[in-house]
Amino acid sequence: MMVLDIRLLVGALLVCMSFGAFAQVDEAEVENIDELKAPLYEPFIERYILDEIKSLRQGQQAMKAEVAEKVATAKLESSDRALRYTADTTNNIFYIITAAASMLVLLGWKSLRDIRDNVESITEKRVETLTEEYAKRLSVIEEALKERSEQIVAAQQDISNSTIIHSLWMRAGLEKTEQEKINIYDQILEINPNDVEALTYKADTLLDIDQDSWALSLTNQAIECDSEYAMAYWQKACAEAKLELYSEAIGDIQKALDLSRTLQDELLTESYFESLKERDDFKALTAV
Repeated sequence: MMVLDIRLLVGALLVCMSFGAFAQVDEAEVENIDELKAPLYEPFIERYILDEIKSLRQGQQAMKAEVAEKVATAKLESSDRALRYTADTTNNIFYIITAAASMLVLLGWKSLRDIRDNVESITEKRVETLTEEYAKRLSVIEEALKERSEQIVAAQQDISNSTIIHSLWMRAGLEKTEQEKINIYDQILEINPNDVEALTYKADTLLDIDQDSWALSLTNQAIECDSEYAMAYWQKACAEAKLELYSEAIGDIQKALDLSRTLQDELLTESYFESLKERDDFKALTAV
């Protein structure tokens, strides 16, 4: 029992000595920490920064090398394209020269002088052809304009003549002497020699002054101008009746009646047919 107590006492003493030692060590470390002026982790931060700078420098060098490589590649491709373009252009020029030379040989041209002469000749021929073509067109246009101008002038002249003739017919209706009427009819015939009405009325006036042969001639002329004009046959029959050409007169009366049935009413009142009224063929005309 006593021995056990001694062991417990020794153990207690050892524990106290251990705590005392630890206390002394901790106090020493605390004093050492208090004596520190800078943090212990600063070297680690500096190391980290140096590693990052090194990494950035290595990345920059790698990028520089990559850019240099790409620039060199681009320059090489540009040079290749320039060389290909130069080669293609040179080949095309030679092809053109060869084709031109072949054309010259085929056309028989031996020099630039021949080319110039042939080009001038072709140009002159083309210009001459175009000139002739346009000259023909201008000639056609001039002919058309000339014809149109003549038509306009003729129309204006016809209008003027129609106005004059109308006024002359009005004067003829107012004149009382046969000679003045004949003069007016002559003026109308000067303007229009083929005026069948003027010829017929002049023949009628000549019958009134006993110019029977002249009147017959004028009626024949009127019939030549217009074979469908009934009054011309009527006046011719009057002249033939006065000249005692009775059969011819009956025939012309029949033609006049065939062309105009309105003359049937004047058949018995016409004074120049008095010598025909006893003839059977005339009576046959009046009986129709």
